Amino acid sequence: MEIGEIFGDALRYPLNHTKSLLIYIVVMIIIALIAAFTGVGVVAGQGTNNVLASGIIGIIGLLLIFVIGFFITGYGVDIIKLGIEKSDAAPEIDIGGQAIKGLKYMILVFVYFIIPFVIMTLLGYINNTLAAIVGLILLIVFGLALVMGEGRLADTGSLGHALNIPEAIKDLQNVGIVKTLLVLIIVGIVYFILNLIPGIFNSLGDIGVIIGAIISAIISAYLFFFSQRATGLLYSDA
Repeated sequence: MEIGEIFGDALRYPLNHTKSLLIYIVVMIIIALIAAFTGVGVVAGQGTNNVLASGIIGIIGLLLIFVIGFFITGYGVDIIKLGIEKSDAAPEIDIGGQAIKGLKYMILVFVYFIIPFVIMTLLGYINNTLAAIVGLILLIVFGLALVMGEGRLADTGSLGHALNIPEAIKDLQNVGIVKTLLVLIIVGIVYFILNLIPGIFNSLGDIGVIIGAIISAIISAYLFFFSQRATGLLYSDA
């Protein structure tokens, strides 16, 4: 697909699935509430010197946040898959399956970025300038390859397939390094522009802050669907 086609489709996709957007917003609100209640519970437990209760509340809260976070991330992987298939449908909710995909995705990101950082650290013992230059190049290369890794994970569901970095780089060459870089830059520009909107309402006082928070939640959901869709459509050329 041409870049214009990718963004035309990706920008429309969230608007075609407002129900899914609403569910995403609700889930994110739930995560925020769990985090808030967990924090309050931990502080209250410490205030009464009940370390055990404080620890249990903290652990349960963190586990819930991680599980829901993995689910949301896995849902995004399914959006990428539908983009690869060029289907205009929204993913069905599968909490268990999508939580597992989300965990795989987190491992994928960790592996792709730990390699450049390890090499950069080792080179730092030799020469800091060399480490900075090589590290920057590796971060760009592995960052672009990661986009292909995301596509490979979404397409097959296999973490091993996604972690095959040489094959991911081949996919990058098939799609086009410049094309991938341009898509990422444009996605970043869209993120930047839309995230400016909530700040416009800050001058309206407390009501403006509330309006800004609501708009920010809507924009965050929109951008999540938009960026995952764009990734899937990009990888469809691999």
